[in-house]
Amino acid sequence: MAISADLATDLWRVAEHLADVAAARSLPLFRSRTLRAENKAGTGFDPVTEADREAERAMRALLAERRPDDGIVGEEFGPLEGRSGLTWVLDPIDGTRAFLSGATTWGTLIGLDGGEGPVLGVIDQPYIGERFMGGLGRAAMVRDGVRTGLASRACATLGEAILYSTYPEVGSPAERRAFEAVRDRVRLTRYGFDCYGYALVALGHVDLVIEAGLQPYDIAGPQAVIEAAGGVVTDWQGRSPHHGGRVLAAGDARVHAAALELLAQAE
Repeated sequence: MAISADLATDLWRVAEHLADVAAARSLPLFRSRTLRAENKAGTGFDPVTEADREAERAMRALLAERRPDDGIVGEEFGPLEGRSGLTWVLDPIDGTRAFLSGATTWGTLIGLDGGEGPVLGVIDQPYIGERFMGGLGRAAMVRDGVRTGLASRACATLGEAILYSTYPEVGSPAERRAFEAVRDRVRLTRYGFDCYGYALVALGHVDLVIEAGLQPYDIAGPQAVIEAAGGVVTDWQGRSPHHGGRVLAAGDARVHAAALELLAQAE
């Protein structure tokens, strides 16, 4: 849908306010030794905490006040249908395992879907004070009140690339083999960075992020930020990944194409 300059300005005000109210709920509980987690998974460990739920409640309350006609898709509560054609896609704490561990690789993810994918995105890490923003005329990181432009870096080949992924055990056996085919060709691979890995692609320090099994709220915000910074974000068949699933994010179209050729072989 077409978004005017005035509407874009208002949407960015709302997006930054959403990040602020989420931080106000999450930060008091970060590195709290009394924080408890529930397990949402039938098998394994998929934690949710009071911080996740309170941050999403605060964001939903703000949207009910400021953008009542917009839809909402969030991790912790059910979807809300909208009437405006715009849908906010919210992950109050991406990287709850990191949050529980006291690590700073978690963040709040905010995306705004215009019907065919995200048009605006935020990756906010409030503890270290870094906010990455992209879309609707913005591609910037703000830290300590200083705004720095975002630009992904040039990387022509896999042999030059730095690859990040949250888990070394990526997806199904077939997905894992495809991931390992890329991993075995890159210069450096690192794990465990959650949404912060995507922020580093937009900042020009990482070349690839490869993951599988994502939900829409895991990728909408990062997709918009990386694309605004000049990068490419698709699924493993080259389509938009905003519905979730398998994701390939790259700072340079050339290294994206090289990785995509290997990943597309996954069943």
